[in-house]
Amino acid sequence: MRRTLVAVVAMAVITPVALVACGKDDKQPSAWVGTPSASASAGPSATGREESATVPIDLAVTPAAGKTDVPVSAEIGFKVAGAKVTQVTLKDSKGAAVAGALREDGTAWVPAAPLKTKQKYVASVVATTDSGQTATKSTTFTTMGKPGRRTGTGLYLFDDKTYGVAMPVVVEFSPGIKKANRAEVERRLFVTTSPAQPGVWSWTSNGTQAYYRGPEFWKPGTTLKVRVALGGLPTGGGRYGDRDRSATAKIGRRFEMKVDNASKKMTVLQDGKTIKTMPVSLGKKSTPSSSGTMVVMDKLVHTIFDTTAELGPEEGYRTPIDYAQRLTWSGQYIHAASWSVGDQGRRNVSHGCVNVSPSNARWLFDRTLVGDPVTVKGTGNELAYGNGWTPWDKPWSEYVKGSALPVPASLK
Repeated sequence: MRRTLVAVVAMAVITPVALVACGKDDKQPSAWVGTPSASASAGPSATGREESATVPIDLAVTPAAGKTDVPVSAEIGFKVAGAKVTQVTLKDSKGAAVAGALREDGTAWVPAAPLKTKQKYVASVVATTDSGQTATKSTTFTTMGKPGRRTGTGLYLFDDKTYGVAMPVVVEFSPGIKKANRAEVERRLFVTTSPAQPGVWSWTSNGTQAYYRGPEFWKPGTTLKVRVALGGLPTGGGRYGDRDRSATAKIGRRFEMKVDNASKKMTVLQDGKTIKTMPVSLGKKSTPSSSGTMVVMDKLVHTIFDTTAELGPEEGYRTPIDYAQRLTWSGQYIHAASWSVGDQGRRNVSHGCVNVSPSNARWLFDRTLVGDPVTVKGTGNELAYGNGWTPWDKPWSEYVKGSALPVPASLK
């Protein structure tokens, strides 16, 4: 189910839940990036000879000839019978070739970047039979001007960074994408994994985020290459995607944290082996911790938890915090808590966070990566889907139901 692009021979083608928990700071994780027909008769062959009547080639190309106000996200689409597309060429009004690649399913050719506004383009598609006969179909179209309304987008992934094995590819939309428009948006979200691993996109109910993950955690050492190709794409309601975004990142070693409310301990595993256990204190009865599978979203050596704006000066608090690792949008963290060391391993006294001693907090902070999985169980308060990067909190059979595109039977 990888949304990948395959090179084809051609001329020069080569957002948060408003809840209150332990810490409610408005800073988002630093990984936010800025916000990657009908059939027609066969034409003459590339050699100038007419095709043999015994080997008909039906080839149709989009956008239609003479079409105007074409979105700058336009792909060169085609339908072909009796042959295979072997070459796609796209040139701008100055005759410069545009780079791009063929979709893996062979249904269209996708430019490597959004086209320019208010410009005429000429596309040429060549189809070839097994016997070497060819047919060429060309089309000329003009792109639209700059749109007035845009959908803001973001990609929680940085180039050349290393993430934990549970790091989902997270794309955010503002405003959210309605169900009727999600399939077309999802078709423009491309992920390539090396070594190759299956994956599926899945949407949150309000359409503000789409996650990409596989049935299992990524293999350590995996390279993730992502292109969110939404620049100029119609996203519904008269809006268009603000820009393309892309990133290439690495997956590190397998490091997991498992917290059990019954024992009030955290078990830390690396590559499947327990390397440390430590006592914890979770959320007290009035402010319970969420149970579920989360990932580390952000890491802050020093920060301040300030809830006075939401809870008022009497109930709110403003507290300096060290070694904070964010787990939810609502403010659940793992962090140092010297004031609860006597309670850790014995009783829950926090405002929803996972309290650990300063020395244990520093030990964890020095070893964790954004994207490391954290599982909390037994608190009686279930994690709300979308409150953080939560795709691992659903079993695979449920997760894939959130895809806007058909999921292959082999991946269900």
